[in-house]
Amino acid sequence: MGKELGFQQVGVTDVDLKDAELRLLNWLEHQRHGEMDYMAKHGTRRTRPAELVPGTIRVISARLDYFPDAAIPIADVLADSHQAFVSRYAVGRDYHKVMRRRLQQLVDRIHAQVGPFGYRVFTDSAPVMERALAQKAGLGWIGKHTNLINKHAGSWFFLGEIYTDLPLPTDDPGSPHCGRCRACLDVCPTGAIFEPYQLDARLCISYLTIELRTSIPEPLRTSIGNRIFGCDDCQWICPWNRFAQPSCESDFAPRHHLDRARLIDLFAWSEADFLRNTEGSAIRRIGYECWLRNLAVALGNADFREDVVAALRTRIDHPSALVREHVQWALERQQERGQD
Repeated sequence: MGKELGFQQVGVTDVDLKDAELRLLNWLEHQRHGEMDYMAKHGTRRTRPAELVPGTIRVISARLDYFPDAAIPIADVLADSHQAFVSRYAVGRDYHKVMRRRLQQLVDRIHAQVGPFGYRVFTDSAPVMERALAQKAGLGWIGKHTNLINKHAGSWFFLGEIYTDLPLPTDDPGSPHCGRCRACLDVCPTGAIFEPYQLDARLCISYLTIELRTSIPEPLRTSIGNRIFGCDDCQWICPWNRFAQPSCESDFAPRHHLDRARLIDLFAWSEADFLRNTEGSAIRRIGYECWLRNLAVALGNADFREDVVAALRTRIDHPSALVREHVQWALERQQERGQD
């Protein structure tokens, strides 16, 4: 039924997340969530599904591949310091609507067979332990980089959940297959994966470029390179992704050349351009100010070129103190690189 709707896999689990709850509480206690206050404010509702949706006894977990077949290879973008790297999940349309629509269709199919039942659909939109639930539902295992990995499909997929009061039979949980591999730890540009299965979000480039709304710590800026929205290094290097299948979803295909855009072209966008070009995109949530902040850092890390310096100077008097700070840093960095 799930595959007929476009999902690559669907599984069912119970709501016992005791182990995941202990790991989450330890992570929060060490402040590894940074400024993501929402990770703590919901209390145990995140790890106890029945507290979030009363009556929940089962969770249906589904995965949907998203890797864009037409996108330029990641290695090529990262190797060109003047191109902008955008995490592959965000080069197309926002996945939330696609996943939510598919999950609702699945609910409708189930309703047609069993009659009315209690449910609620989630797509990264509420305090839900989606990876822990997906592992328990047999969709894969949580890898050393803390992302879910599937033995036959790698990790380039979205997850969605249906909380329900239906007493459905459960699937066997996924078993780990990372073995001795530590490729994701070794490749992480900032050392955010400081131990196997341990991620410090405060160091993660995805956190720094998406979740953080204040100044990016200077010691971390050079490690960001040309990554302006997210970071896929730990997935890109994962050996299991050799089994990943490109998505056939047209919504996830690159838009506005975001898989290969030049930094200076994106930096030239006005706020109106930004809002127009990110309509229906996950990128819009960071806002124009952080967009310019991220681009300024990437331009500072780019190989020295006069047009990069000229582009940065156009924003030196930007109304935002946050933008001005990062532009000034980038100009100083370009000056240093120009003297090398």
